Parts: sequence; C-alpha cells; structure tokens
Amino acid sequence: MSGILKIAMIAPPWFALPPKGYGGVEYMCSYLVDSLVDRGHQVTLLSSGENGTKARHVRTREVPQGERLGEPMPDVLHAAITRSIVDSLDVDVVHDHSLMGPLLAGERTVPTVVTLHEPVIGEYKEYFQLLGDTVRLVAISESQRSLAPEMNWYGTVHNGIDMNDFRGASRHSDWILFLGQCIPHKGLHVAIDSAREAGVGIRIAAKCGEPAELEYFESEIRPRLGDGVEWLGEVGGRRKKQLLAEASCLIFPIDWDEPFGMVMIEAMASGTPVVALDRGSVREVVRDSFSGIVCDKVSDLPEAIRRAAQLNAEDCRAVVAESFTSDLMAQKYENIYRSAMGEQRSFHL
Repeated sequence: MSGILKIAMIAPPWFALPPKGYGGVEYMCSYLVDSLVDRGHQVTLLSSGENGTKARHVRTREVPQGERLGEPMPDVLHAAITRSIVDSLDVDVVHDHSLMGPLLAGERTVPTVVTLHEPVIGEYKEYFQLLGDTVRLVAISESQRSLAPEMNWYGTVHNGIDMNDFRGASRHSDWILFLGQCIPHKGLHVAIDSAREAGVGIRIAAKCGEPAELEYFESEIRPRLGDGVEWLGEVGGRRKKQLLAEASCLIFPIDWDEPFGMVMIEAMASGTPVVALDRGSVREVVRDSFSGIVCDKVSDLPEAIRRAAQLNAEDCRAVVAESFTSDLMAQKYENIYRSAMGEQRSFHL
C-alpha cells in the first residue's frame, strides 16, 4: 500500500498543541502531526484548546484541562467527545495518545494505533492487556517494551523533534539545567545536591502546581534553594530553548523507568550534553561519553557534570539528527499505520 493516508490523531485533553510549557506527550504529538502533514498526509487532530499545528483541527474542549491533570473526568469526557467525532470522519486509521480513548477502539471498522507513554507496569499494563487485539500498541523505547514483551506490540518508535527548532549557543554557561516536573522520581533534589558537590550553579525550570508536586517542593526543594540554586518555575517556548542552549549540561537524575525523555533529545539538539542516571530509556537516547555521560549511581553525578563540559556540541546534535528527528518518527509511524490497515482489511474480508 502507498499513497496519502487519512489519519485521526487523538491527543490527551490536558494541554493545547504545541503546549506553552509542560507537556511531553503534546510536544511529541505536535511534531508527529506536522511531519505527517509535510509528508503529504491528511491529518485531523482532536485536541483541547487552540491549534498550533499544520493539521485540520477539531476542538474537543474550549479550554485545555491541565489544571485538572490527574482527575478522571476530563479524560472520560474527552473520550466520549472524540467517539462521535471519529465516527463522523472518513479516515484510514486512528492514532490515540489518550488513556480512556482506546476503550472505544473495538467499535471501529478502522484500526486504532495507540502509543504508550508510561512505564508498562501495574494497572496500566493490565488495562492494555485487557484491550487485547482491539488496539495496536507502539512503544517509545525498547526499554519500555521490555517491561511487557507479551503485549500486542506493533512496533517501537522513538520520539522525534524538528532540529530546526533548536539552535546551540555560541558558548555554554557554567551552570547546569534541570528541566522537568517537580516530583521525587525525576530526582530534582539529587540534581541540586550533585550540582553543589560539583561546585557549579543549577537553574531549575520545573512544573510545580499539583498537590504532590507542591508537597515535594516544600519538603525537599525549598530548603535547598539559594547558594547557586535558582528556581525559575515552569518555562516554555523561546525561554526553554534558550536555557537548553546555554546550559553546560542537562541533568537527568531519574529514579524510575523513564519510557523516553523528550527533554534529553531537546538538550542534545541544542548542542548540550546530558548527564543522567542509567534508568529506563537513557542508554537508548544518550550515547555515553559522546552526547552525554550515563552514570550507574548518584555518587558518579558530580564528576560526570565536570566531564560533560568537555563534550562536543556538534556530536550532541549529530545523535539527534541521526536517530531522533520528527521526520524519521513520522516515517516509522507510516509503516505501522499501513501494516495495521492491511491487517484490518484482511480481517474484514
């Protein structure tokens, strides 16, 4: 099969595409949608709020539901709204990134591809196992996929970005950057302690608004502020890209099985190396001693911060250009869509 594909892309209900600040899934969806359109396909995006992508847009909610992130009803209502919209569309395939939406896949005559954005463990794993062959699952790293190799996987597609969105600075500053969410498993307290031990300043650009984030901030982060530790809060857009380009390294001291980690490829695309703990997808994304330093234990981080300053910015960018571009991501999803469509047609003969 070849030719133009008609794709319904369902984003989660939490943030507009592209997001103004936090929103890794939404960034990934934005890059994928634009690359698919650039490749000649017809994409209808179903998402909340305004549309900043190249796709045709159907708005599911006037206002994105990010302030209610973690509550069940915004996702339930989003699934109910997208159900009737998808039924009215003439599409070849549905690509769903939401949590509740895949429950409706069994009703459709066209295949539903679902990208999993969380570690495939516990109830999350059980949920997608129960959906069985009504969905075609895509992993965003081999590490994520290895947690449940028996699932109905149709492929592994690393996330990608548009290299043109990220430019390196003429020179790096002497401070390091933490960019992410203010929660324990992202390791912000470890990042601060490691920066201090390495004798460098750290700037913290972190989402911090949910109750669990605020609790962690008050107990572990606020007492560590000052003395070379600068809290910036949540950032996005040009400010985020400027920070990524100017930092001497991005520190990524995670304490969980990270499925991918968009911020790592954003940093490398900016010519900035990544210093990370070896969990989840890190070794798939960061080329150790080339585009960053991968550490086995927390005590290795301070020395890795010092070593990272010697790595070459163009080497960092080369890793992204080779393996993590949005066009490469779109090519791989095209193959998955066509495979799913071919199987679906055979099934209905």
